[in-house]
Amino acid sequence: MSDFETDKSRAEQAHAAAVKAEEAALERETLIEFPCQFPIKIMGPATDAFMADIRAVVDTHSPGLPESAWTIRPSAKGNFVGMTVMVAAVSQSQLDAIYRGITAHPDVKMCL
Repeated sequence: MSDFETDKSRAEQAHAAAVKAEEAALERETLIEFPCQFPIKIMGPATDAFMADIRAVVDTHSPGLPESAWTIRPSAKGNFVGMTVMVAAVSQSQLDAIYRGITAHPDVKMCL
């Protein structure tokens, strides 16, 4: 193994350790006590495709949520929809991943 490969491997290990330490520090800094039920509110266009996409993102990080975890409300003119999902949150990193996935969708107008 060359010196370059050894240095690269050490750098990757150091980076992975730093990321893990940063995530652990973030877990300690949160004011939320896990596990808990955490509401996430999303607003976007009132289309079946949008709602299915958002459900798929949430299901990736919190699988098996019952239909009762979701509340859907159309806007006054019916052009937009407000979605609220009660997630069984187990960690701050899980919530962060859900928020990142939802806000990455191009049609999301707001996510709280």
